[in-house]
Amino acid sequence: MNYRMIDGADGMNSGEVAALLKTTYWANRRSIEQIEKSMRNSSCYGIYLDDEKKLVGFARVISDYATTYYLCDVVIDGVYRGRGLGKALLSYIVSLPEYAGLRGLLLTKDAHKLYEKFGFETVNGRAMIKSPSH
Repeated sequence: MNYRMIDGADGMNSGEVAALLKTTYWANRRSIEQIEKSMRNSSCYGIYLDDEKKLVGFARVISDYATTYYLCDVVIDGVYRGRGLGKALLSYIVSLPEYAGLRGLLLTKDAHKLYEKFGFETVNGRAMIKSPSH
């Protein structure tokens, strides 16, 4: 499987990103406008299959580049899960020099074993979330 990493929102089609996010429990209700705005205001990373001309993975990072980064919206197309693409995407992101030495944050119900391979630890009772008003 030939894939390449995409670094930056400009190299991705927001419609393809939206299609991936619509398959998740945490972002399936976001409008295309919200998705595009989040992409403009984050560092975005993707996995693109050249042979199929398709974006099959996506993640965003929000950071101050001094102390902390927040890894979010990590998703791999369900058809391509279990092929090492999530591991490749995470490996790419955590190895970037702009995140070296920073504390990484992540909130997820899924794939804890995968994230632990990259140094993330599950901390019970410490995360707090404020839901947006409707």
